[in-house]
Amino acid sequence: MSVAMLLGTNAVVLIVMFFGLWLLTLQTRDVTPVDSVWAIGMIVLGGSTFLQTSGDPGRKALLMVLCTLWGVRLGAYLLWRWRHHGPDRRYVTMFAKAEQNNGWGFGEASARLVYVTQAPLLFVVCLPVQLGQLDATPGVGTLGMIGAAVALTGIAFETIGDWQLVRFRANPANQGQVLTTGLWRFTRHPNYFGDACTWWGLFLIAAESSTGLWALPGPIFLTWTLMKWSGVPTIEGRLKRKKPGYADYVQRTSGFLPWFPKAAPKPR
Repeated sequence: MSVAMLLGTNAVVLIVMFFGLWLLTLQTRDVTPVDSVWAIGMIVLGGSTFLQTSGDPGRKALLMVLCTLWGVRLGAYLLWRWRHHGPDRRYVTMFAKAEQNNGWGFGEASARLVYVTQAPLLFVVCLPVQLGQLDATPGVGTLGMIGAAVALTGIAFETIGDWQLVRFRANPANQGQVLTTGLWRFTRHPNYFGDACTWWGLFLIAAESSTGLWALPGPIFLTWTLMKWSGVPTIEGRLKRKKPGYADYVQRTSGFLPWFPKAAPKPR
């Protein structure tokens, strides 16, 4: 199968999936579930590729197992968070501004600002799992095993980070406080770092094949998105306003890559 045919078919699958979700959220008037679909959509594209290609069976299986493990874990967590905490405030604010500034109703705003934007981003990020399944040779080697280890480390890292945050928030005594223990002692965003690790690992697995090397834009774009666009910037501004201790936490703690925290400044 050609690369163009594979990616074209997967693009149609993704468009149909997102169009169906858009129709559903027109009824609920809440697009928050799209965050879960972001994770599950990776599995869908990977599964679609798996059925269409005849690449190396070991690489195909490894990519699908790791992608599925990551997607099910993240998708289930985001779905649980939505069910327990309600609509994401980012979307509520975004749609209110769109209506005020542009006169867009919910349907137009959600289509323009969420679905039309997120579908192509998902497609690009998922390139390692798509392109990595095409070539029949070579088999999984040292680079692929390193990639699998990196991906598993990322999945474990973000899972532990999310679990620590859920436990911290569940304690009423921590209301308004900043989590500075566990993985959050070494990075302000262990979930984002784990996410990036996972997809760099999947890229390394794909990169052992010639076609898989072309998937490099996927992890690069995801890392940039998390660090510079829809990840860290959207969260940290709000936390600095809401939590007085967060500015000090920023000064002491690495923003992305885990590292030992800086010592607190000595009082004068």
